[in-house]
Amino acid sequence: MNPLIAKLERVAILTDDDHEAITAACRDVHRVPANKDIIREGDKPDHVHLVLDGWAARYKDLPGGTRQIIAYLIPGDFCDLHVTILSEMDHGIFALTPVDVAYIPRTAMIQLTLDRPSLTRALWWATLVDEAVLREWIVNLGRRDALERIAHLLCEMHFRMKNIGLVHDDRFDLPLTQDEIADTVGLTAVHTNRMLQTLRLDGLLTLHGRVLTILDIDRLRQLAGFNPNYLYATPVRQ
Repeated sequence: MNPLIAKLERVAILTDDDHEAITAACRDVHRVPANKDIIREGDKPDHVHLVLDGWAARYKDLPGGTRQIIAYLIPGDFCDLHVTILSEMDHGIFALTPVDVAYIPRTAMIQLTLDRPSLTRALWWATLVDEAVLREWIVNLGRRDALERIAHLLCEMHFRMKNIGLVHDDRFDLPLTQDEIADTVGLTAVHTNRMLQTLRLDGLLTLHGRVLTILDIDRLRQLAGFNPNYLYATPVRQ
């Protein structure tokens, strides 16, 4: 099943016709290699980009050569739904892994939302959840200590991946380098490594290659102060 359909049907009722319309809109699929930009800051895209497989990340480059990662995108996530209204990208998006991306014409996306009120509400939900995640990341950077920041990020990705059926026995692919985690939580790579080692030694997780196993999700959530309410994984109000 198209991962966008699977994601939206967790919170909304979509008709068979909605399924067909989404599937038809996603016919133009491109494979983007790892570490390549899907879209760059300043681009004026004619398409909305939807992640079908793999991981991508939003980022901002700073003048001094540093980078801040501001979101992770997994299957079922739009890279740039806002371009149906705003004309220019104010950040870049790059592929963390090889990524299958559906290129949906901007005009087709606009027509989908005009013709299908229930689908439009579901897409609004997805957009509002993205905003809620950004708020939580601001709190993470501003008020949590280093260990809590990393623990909270791992709890969030566990929850999001579980929601799309990609967690098995609390194990899931986490295709992030320590540099990428550091660029997400505002730490150095060395400090990030120390915090991950602390979480391992405390018996909370193991990380082999790019596979994360959470050994005690309740303790990890308690350490992070993680409350998944901002991910709104309940049905949308009708």
